[in-house]
Amino acid sequence: MRILVVTQHFWPENFRINDIVEGFVQDGLSVDVLCGLPNYPKGEWFDGYSADGPFEEVYKGARVFRAREIPRKGNTGKTIFLNYVSWPLYAAGALKRLPGGYDAVFCFNTSPVLMCWPAIRYAKKHHIPFTNYVLDLWPENLYSVLPVKNRFMRWVAQSVSDSLYRRCDRLIAMSGPLQERLCARTGKSTADVAVIPQYCEDFYAVPQHDAALEAQFAGRFNVVFTPAQSLDMVIRAVLDARAAGAEHLHLLLVGDGMSREALQKQAADLHAGDAVTFYGSVPATDVPRFTALADALLISLSDSPDLGLTVPGKLASYMAAAKPVLASMNGAGYTAVLESGGGLVSPACDQKALADNMLALYRMTDAERAALGAKAKAYYTAHYRRAELLKRLEEFTIKGV
Repeated sequence: MRILVVTQHFWPENFRINDIVEGFVQDGLSVDVLCGLPNYPKGEWFDGYSADGPFEEVYKGARVFRAREIPRKGNTGKTIFLNYVSWPLYAAGALKRLPGGYDAVFCFNTSPVLMCWPAIRYAKKHHIPFTNYVLDLWPENLYSVLPVKNRFMRWVAQSVSDSLYRRCDRLIAMSGPLQERLCARTGKSTADVAVIPQYCEDFYAVPQHDAALEAQFAGRFNVVFTPAQSLDMVIRAVLDARAAGAEHLHLLLVGDGMSREALQKQAADLHAGDAVTFYGSVPATDVPRFTALADALLISLSDSPDLGLTVPGKLASYMAAAKPVLASMNGAGYTAVLESGGGLVSPACDQKALADNMLALYRMTDAERAALGAKAKAYYTAHYRRAELLKRLEEFTIKGV
C-alpha cells in the first residue's frame, strides 16, 4: 500500500508527523512525503538547508520531496502570512515531481489550512481518497496568531476554510466536540469524520535521569513547561504563587517560540529571574530528561472556545511521564485532565486559579503528588498509546482502498 503524506512541516523540524511517517513505514506501508524546507519556528533555514534545497531526501525509509517556501523570518504578521500562502503554491507546482502510484493521500494539517490544498488537488486528479488530520481548526486558529479584524478578510478566511474541509474525503478530529464542529461545517457524517486523539511517542513514557541536569535545578519545586500559549499569564501566576508561600516554586521553560524575546523582557521587568529559567530548544527525545526532574508539568491554552475543541498533543506526553499535570485551558483538554484525576486544572487565562493550583500542588506531600502522577500515567495508557492510535490512523486513511 502506497501513501502520499502532505505536510508543510517535517523532519528535522520537531512535529509528531515525523513519528507517524516512521510508524507507517514500520507497519509495511510505502510512504512518500511532500513537505517544506525546514525553518520553523524561528524562520531561519536549518543547517544544511537553504532556498536552493535539498529537495529530495530519505527519512526512516520514506522518500521526502521538498517544495520551496518563504521563511517566516522574524515571525511578523507579514512573514507568517507569506509563509502560509507560499508553501501551498510551491507544493502544488511540485506535485509533478512525485513518482505517483499512490493508493491514498494523508495530510497532517497544522496551520495553515491551505496546507491541505495541494493534497486535495493530487487526490482529485488521480481519483484516490484523501484524509485530512485536522490539528489546527481554521480560521479560528488563524485569529490566535494574526489579529484579523477586517470583516471581509474574516469572511474570506471562513469561506476558504469551509470549502477546503468540504473537499476532503475524510477528516480526523482530535476530540468529540471538534468532530461535531467539522460535521456541522462540512455536512459530512460521523462515518467520514473520525475521532482519533494525537498519540504520544513511546519514549515520553521512559524517564531519563540526568544527574548533572537534576543537580542544576536541585532545591527547587520545578514546574516544567514546553511553551504553548498564554505564557505571559503563566509567569505572573508563578510570581503570585511564590508571594503566597511557594517560595521555591520555579518555572523551567524547555523549548522555543516566536515570542521568546518578549517573554524574557517581561520576566526581567517583573524581576522574575530567580523564578523562571528559559532553557531553550532541545530534541524531542531529550524532553524526558526534564520531565524526570519535574515536580509538575504545566500546559496552557488561550481563552478561546474554539481552541477548547482540541486536546493538545503535549498533554499525552505529559501524562506518559507519570507526573502531576497543571492545566490552564478550556474545553476538551480541561475535561481530559479532570477525567484522568492526574492533576489540577483551571480555566484558560485565569491567573488567580492557576496560582492557587500551583500553591495547592506545592503544599501536597510527595505521596499525594505521586498518586496524581500515577493516575495521569494510567490515563495515557488507556487513551494515548502510540500503537493503538497509529493503527487507527492507518485503517481510516486506507479504508475502502
